[in-house]
Amino acid sequence: MADVEEVQTADAAEWQAKAKGLLKAELKRRNVTYAGLVEKLAAIGVQETEPNIRNKIARGGFTAVFLLQVMAAIGAKKIRLH
Repeated sequence: MADVEEVQTADAAEWQAKAKGLLKAELKRRNVTYAGLVEKLAAIGVQETEPNIRNKIARGGFTAVFLLQVMAAIGAKKIRLH
């Protein structure tokens, strides 16, 4: 049973790394800093602090809601998965 849990943990870590990379790439593509993201999120009614955003993105364990909020705030129309 421990082997299954290790595989699931590894899979989750890989997905978190992909989510983190995707979000960071979209921010970089648009030259948006974390401070700039705070402002853009506020413009759509989402209150976040720069340290909170930095922590969420660093761990890659943010919610789908947060991902969609960020994408909307930065004007992303498509998400590149590769």
